Amino acid sequence: MHKIYSRFRFRIPKIRKISISPNISKIRNSGLPKGGPLIKMIAILVVAFSTAILILNAIEPIFRTLCEEKAKGIATIVSNQQASEVIKKYSYEDLFSIERDKDGNIRMVKSNIIPMNEISSDVPNRIQVAINNMGKDNIQIPLRKFYRN
Repeated sequence: MHKIYSRFRFRIPKIRKISISPNISKIRNSGLPKGGPLIKMIAILVVAFSTAILILNAIEPIFRTLCEEKAKGIATIVSNQQASEVIKKYSYEDLFSIERDKDGNIRMVKSNIIPMNEISSDVPNRIQVAINNMGKDNIQIPLRKFYRN
């Protein structure tokens, strides 16, 4: 018969009794292994790194949300500015032509594809250049963000 599930079992060493003797130096020396300060330093470092990792894992979702909000805000501002600058070059007559009948009534409004294609290709390029030229921006995390849900 085959085992479906098996797990590793930890073997706990037996605890030995420390005998109480009148000689205190023997008790002190028997309780501490050699290299005691080294073990204490390693334990302190493990606790410090564990604490740092826990704090960074707690802060990371807050920081990611703030970065996304800041990036969306910057992208919105830059895209509006660049679209406005590109549109300033064109008038309504450049983008659309109106055909009228002999009585002056509007018969058809035709769109001019070439200037529209120029706008649709120029705006994203200008947005990308503007974002690339912005450089890095600092993001600060207010303390109140840690206490509010």
